[in-house]
Amino acid sequence: MSVSCGVECVVILGCIRWAWKRCTYIGADDSATWPTATHEEFEPIPRVCRIILAVYEPNLQCPKYIPAGGYRLNPDWVIKRVAYEDTLGHAPPYLIYLDHDNHEIVLAIRGLNLVKESDYKLLLNNRLGMQMFDGGYVHYGLLKSAIWVLNNESETLKKLWEENGKEYKMVFAGHSLGSGVAALLTVIVVNHGNELGGIPRSSVKCYAVAPARCMSLNLAVKYADVICSVVLQDDFLPRTPTPLEDIFKSIFCLPCLLFLVCLRDTFIPEGRKLSDPRRLYAPGRIYHIVERKFCRCGRYPPEVRTAIPVDGRFEHIVLSSNATSDHAILWIEREAEKALERLKELTTETTTTPPKVQKFDRRQTIEKEHKDALERAVSLNIPHAVSTTGEESSSSIEESSSGDKSVEPCKDEIDDSKENKKPLRKNARTNWNEVVEKLFKRDETGQLLLKRENSATE
Repeated sequence: MSVSCGVECVVILGCIRWAWKRCTYIGADDSATWPTATHEEFEPIPRVCRIILAVYEPNLQCPKYIPAGGYRLNPDWVIKRVAYEDTLGHAPPYLIYLDHDNHEIVLAIRGLNLVKESDYKLLLNNRLGMQMFDGGYVHYGLLKSAIWVLNNESETLKKLWEENGKEYKMVFAGHSLGSGVAALLTVIVVNHGNELGGIPRSSVKCYAVAPARCMSLNLAVKYADVICSVVLQDDFLPRTPTPLEDIFKSIFCLPCLLFLVCLRDTFIPEGRKLSDPRRLYAPGRIYHIVERKFCRCGRYPPEVRTAIPVDGRFEHIVLSSNATSDHAILWIEREAEKALERLKELTTETTTTPPKVQKFDRRQTIEKEHKDALERAVSLNIPHAVSTTGEESSSSIEESSSGDKSVEPCKDEIDDSKENKKPLRKNARTNWNEVVEKLFKRDETGQLLLKRENSATE
């Protein structure tokens, strides 16, 4: 009798401890050990949020949903607007904006529209482990949407980049559903910059606002130098490992879904999560805007923390009344603007003394953080993780091949080089479905395999 009572007490105490830790866990705990972002690296984010907001406006000349301080955009610099009637359900609406002030070509994609059936079809076009791409797994529907956008807008983007002296940066941005499309679009462009006039990796940037989990962990870390995710405090979407299609099917009972996911993930070991190659994550480097504290009322001056996490990458659901409101683009733009102003104030306070982190040193720090994250992913045995980015590996291969003349290229490389050297028509239009298909080979069963994996098995 006494033994059974003791077991019951232990179980009850364990449940109470679990409930206490879950109920007291706040979004700020995810980034408690991260360093603070600098004003220079965070400066584009509020501006990008305003461009995404502009996609919701039917007419920028007479805006209906003006953010605090206005859009601060030039309507004459809007090159193209694409609505639902034009996309035919293949992608969310987007616009192309030529920002001459900041020397950027911006393609901004809006988020999910709850009343549009086409957006739900885009989300439902996926199955766990359905699509392997570039050594990892991605959301199939979002990848197809990104390819559709490139098939329709690659010529426009290429023309704008060449007409402006090949000096402008190309920025892809999106919110919620659009963030996943923008992130995968960026991955394709980085791997095939030659199809857009030879734009280098350093001139491509992506800002995923309230990001969807759209790629596996190895890809999220690999492309952290070009993709930046922006998360406001307790936002539910970057933290929910449940597939996107299940989340938005349960959008009207979201608190119940979040609680069940929270309960389920409690019993999944961290190592099992990291070893699952099909588990999707928020992409790239993460900027976490923190504005609330535990057991405190109201909002505090927002603080921006940044890192490239590998383990503990927003794996805990936050049971908060702000989990859905923190996902709204209006709130994110407002708090990002406040955070930028606060970072400016902190910068002006140190004008009389040398700054703690010089610009050049901070650039080196960002590069080192990326390399450390890649090495960390390899050390944790993340499936398909690599210690270098594609750009570094290709340059090292070229150096080694030029240094050792006795190395003979394999048959696949010779075939690929011949294909790339084929003369193209001057006005030939790029078929991005074929471009993406080149990353794969098919096995005897017809399944898609990466070329390097296929050659390794041979």
